[in-house]
Amino acid sequence: MCLAIPGKITKIEGHKVLVEYPGQTRQALVGNEPVKVGDYVLVQMGIVIKILTPSEAKEAQLAWK
Repeated sequence: MCLAIPGKITKIEGHKVLVEYPGQTRQALVGNEPVKVGDYVLVQMGIVIKILTPSEAKEAQLAWK
């Protein structure tokens, strides 16, 4: 089983996004979801699978700490 850590989108170029995590930034692919810079997302296998609300992201980040 894979567990995803919430990350914040910092840049969008077409279907590629940069996602910032604590200590690193990674590239991911996004489908037709209406993402924007500043959105919190869950990524698995390099693909955005869910857009989170800020409160969902904060709760998940606290759980990871």
